Amino acid sequence: MSVFIEVKNLTVDFDGVKALKNVSLTINEGEVVGILGKSGSGKTILMHVLRGTESFENISGEVIYHLARCEKCGYIEPPSKAGRKCPVCGETLQAYEADFIKLSLYEPVRKDITKKIAIMLQRTFALYGDERVLVNVINSLTEIGYQGDDAMRKAVELLEEVNLSHRMMHVARELSGGEKQRVVLARQLVRNPLLLLADEPTGTLDPMTANLVHKTIIRAVEKYGMSMVLTSHWPEVIEELANKAILLENGEVTAEGDPMEVSATFMQNASLVRREKDAVIGEPIIRVRDLAKRYISVDRGVVRAVDKISFDVKEGEIFGLVGVSGAGKTTTSKILMGILPPTAGEVEVRVGDEWVDMTVLGVNNKGRATKYMGFLHQEYGLYTHSTVIDNMTESISLDLPYELGVRKALMTLKAAGFEEEKAKAIMPKMTHEMSEGERHRIALAQVLIKEPRIVIMDEPTGTMDPITKVSVTNSILRAREETGETFVIVSHDMDFVNEICDRVALMRNGKIVALGKPEEVLSHLTEDEKVQAMGEVA
Repeated sequence: MSVFIEVKNLTVDFDGVKALKNVSLTINEGEVVGILGKSGSGKTILMHVLRGTESFENISGEVIYHLARCEKCGYIEPPSKAGRKCPVCGETLQAYEADFIKLSLYEPVRKDITKKIAIMLQRTFALYGDERVLVNVINSLTEIGYQGDDAMRKAVELLEEVNLSHRMMHVARELSGGEKQRVVLARQLVRNPLLLLADEPTGTLDPMTANLVHKTIIRAVEKYGMSMVLTSHWPEVIEELANKAILLENGEVTAEGDPMEVSATFMQNASLVRREKDAVIGEPIIRVRDLAKRYISVDRGVVRAVDKISFDVKEGEIFGLVGVSGAGKTTTSKILMGILPPTAGEVEVRVGDEWVDMTVLGVNNKGRATKYMGFLHQEYGLYTHSTVIDNMTESISLDLPYELGVRKALMTLKAAGFEEEKAKAIMPKMTHEMSEGERHRIALAQVLIKEPRIVIMDEPTGTMDPITKVSVTNSILRAREETGETFVIVSHDMDFVNEICDRVALMRNGKIVALGKPEEVLSHLTEDEKVQAMGEVA
């Protein structure tokens, strides 16, 4: 097997903080390399260095691509093709080495190489949202200068390869997250790439959808003979998909080899969830009666997203809304928060000793309750070009003296799972410099800093590695124990719900079919729901 990429002693420094420290690894032609590591370990920085489209001020070491290249026309193939005829001009392909650390960002050869690198990023779909799926792929062909009259046929073939031919006439923004990622993959396959960089491509997807995307990716890797570097916060994904794995900790490679062994080493570092004392659960603070939400769909007629459900949430409780995709749990959470109006039924929130009707608009009605409620959506948004401290204070109009704001932000970041030194270090940094898991915890801290009485969280562990998940689980428990906050957790992560929730409501087709202690309610899951929730193969 030919060596494709060699990384030697790679070090990347940001303002004196080393994001990568003497990282060395080898990627062979056709090999799938998995990278494990908790949030902030350096996974994403390594992926961006391999991509080669960005410059880094303080970078050293070597990132060498071994290739077969045509000296006449610049055509590039994997290193095993050296000595063969160039399919473009007929000249002989020569063995060639390119070091991304030494080559300027604007060197033509570097640009030629980066054009043959495909990338799939977490939470970044890079699609023309208002265009049809087919047009998105045709546009991608146009972007690389494809001149063939058969562009539409080529686009259809690519969509068939990613199992999305049944969605080609849909508008891109109306697709599910998993479908969007498969369109992204089809657009990337247009390049006939040598390397696919997949950085948490399924981090925000439920396990069953993620499994479909993973299978699609692997089929594409095998068909195109690509090498792939994959990061994931699910060790089982690395175990299943990778030929070789490395473990990154604080920018250093601490383990390398068999994916099962590296995954086991990674999981040894996961702390246990701690419940130091029984929480004090009070009287109901949210009251829902016969709640309904209906939509009219051209294809499906009347859709009963929420179908006459009733439940209470008690003060200081961690209450879970669980179910597979489309069960109605996210719609319910948005109605609770006042984001969506219900079609029928009652939703009341207690403020002090008074009950507020969430269906009545105005500062003296719904507005009285929403100012004491925080909502962390799965697709949360931070001000990417503002610092962490600005995101937590000025950007949410926190009316505190700056010194007190910094102190409050530090306390809240610690509550969201950061160690004190790490929290101090990240406050002056821009949020786009943070890893995805770190941004998720910052977003949680941004909600908690406003001291809400009720916090509604939509898929709070969707993009987290197991170690970060445990940290955030503990931070939610600690916040509840110290401040008495009430949490409503919307999730398909059954292990997380079982670990953290006091009570759970299982939703199915818009209805609540079971309500009670987590272990009792989760026993009502059907086999199909277990497959969808856990991403297992039936």
